[in-house]
Parts: sequence; C-alpha cells; structure tokens
Amino acid sequence: MNNTWKLKLRMILSSLMLFGLTYFVIGIICSLLGITSHNIYLIISIISVFVEYLLGPKMVEKTMNVTYISPEESPKIHRMVDELAKNADIPKPKVGISHTNIPNAFAFGRRQKDGRVCVTTGILNLLDDDELKAVIGHEISHIKHRDMIVMTIITTIPLICYYIGWSLIYSNDDDGYVFLFGIGAFIAYAIGQLLVLFVSRVREYYADAGSVDIGCQPDKLASALFKLTYGSATANEDELKKAEGIRAFFVNDISAAKNEINDLSQLDLNQDGVISPEELRMIKESNVNIDFTSKLSEMLSTHPNMVKRVKRLSEL
Repeated sequence: MNNTWKLKLRMILSSLMLFGLTYFVIGIICSLLGITSHNIYLIISIISVFVEYLLGPKMVEKTMNVTYISPEESPKIHRMVDELAKNADIPKPKVGISHTNIPNAFAFGRRQKDGRVCVTTGILNLLDDDELKAVIGHEISHIKHRDMIVMTIITTIPLICYYIGWSLIYSNDDDGYVFLFGIGAFIAYAIGQLLVLFVSRVREYYADAGSVDIGCQPDKLASALFKLTYGSATANEDELKKAEGIRAFFVNDISAAKNEINDLSQLDLNQDGVISPEELRMIKESNVNIDFTSKLSEMLSTHPNMVKRVKRLSEL
C-alpha cells in the first residue's frame, strides 16, 4: 500500500479529463456567443483551471462553515495533528472546525504546505481520542499523498454547478428556461462527479493504510468508520444536502451511509457499538457479506463500501 503509483496515475488522468471537460464546456459557451477561435478556448480554459486552483479552498471553507482554531483553543486536536504530521514527514496543516452536526473530518488545500485538516463539531462527541486520532491520521495521509490537491480542484466545478442547479430549480421564477438551465447545471455536476469517483474510491484505501503507517491503530480507525457511518445515517437531512457537493472530501460517503448499515451490523460481533482488536482479527479470518444493493450503491459512491474498507484494515 505504500506504493501509490495507481493513485498518482488516476490523479494525472483525472486532471487531464477535468481540463478536457472545462475546454468542452467553454467551447460550447463561446460558440453560442459567436467566438470560434480554439486558441481563445484554450486560454480561457487555462485561466478557469487556475481560478479553480485559487478558489477551491475558499469554496470548501464557505460550504462547510470552517473556522480555524489555535493550539490554545483546542490543544488536544493540535497535539494529534502535530504528532501525525511529524510521523508523515509533512508540514503541520492548519487545523479547523467545521460547524456542522454531521460527524466527519476532511482535508483540503492547494499543496502540502497549504494543507488544512478540519473536524466537524459532530465528530467530537462521537469518537474517543484514539478513534479521533486515527481519523485525523487518515486526513493527514491525504495531504501526504497530495491527492487532496487534485480533489480540491476537480470538486470545484461540480460544486459550483451543484449550487447553481439547486438555486435555479428551486427558485420562484416561472420562466421555463430557468428550470432547464438548472437541470443542465445538475447534469454538469453529475459529469464532474464521475471524475471525482474516478479518483476518490482508490484514494480512501491509501489513506486508511497511511493512517496505520503513521502510528494509528487499525482497530481504532475501523471503529471510527463504523461510528461515522451510523452517525451519517441519522444526520439532519438539510445538513446532508448542503454537504452533498463535497462529500468526496469526507472520511465516509455520507449519502451512502443508510444503505451500509445492514451490512455493517455483521462486523460488531458483540453489538457494543465499537470494533475491538479481537473483532477485527475475527473479521480478517471470516467472510463478509455485501448485499446486491450495497454493491450497486458503491458504483456511484465517492468511497469504497465500508465493510470492504474494514476488511482491508483487518489485513494490515
């Protein structure tokens, strides 16, 4: 798992495909405006991707209502980030709190020196310290692998399209064209999400392994994933919709959580709400069952199936 060539290849290909999609969309818009020069399409596309690179972190901050915290405000989280960043041999990221009750965490930024790790208010009362540390280790690994840079960029266009579509479809404007433009924006969002899916699922396996590599316990990460799935499944629907556009950044797919609960029940053998080291060892030696609905859901999910992730953790 330390060899990340598959992840790097997907990041390169997705970046090229994003540029192609941007060029195509700009070409259509320019053609409608009577501009036919392909050189102009290229220049505008390059500028657009550069603007996405600059604005991506701000979009994430605004969407998730992020505020950055000092070591004095949250010494425990800063100690965890300090330790894990040193173990990962990367600069210490900025530490933030996302003011949402959805229990989760995420990393984003333009480069390793600009990395940011955020935890939500909802996660703080759900996980114990070792579980929280394992989740932060997962996010630190995203920064170490630099995949959060690509995710920040390729998520920006779909995120913009998502908000445009949402605002137009649910506006009070009776003009039919407004509704059609809203549908078109959602279609563009869906196409952009396919690029996100191309990178996102594989990067989660690497980040899970990376968390263990930098000193976190696999059973604690497995237990945290278990709790986060249940927490997402019972989260407020309005908050889930608001975060839909950046769900690829989260530790688990908040939209798929309800479909994963039934499969997850087979992992908590004594039904105490956590996955112990003994249970993780038993999972390693046993076969896990994933129903057809979950397999189908995974194909459209930003993350691997949670049962498969826990099974992979048991093998580390």
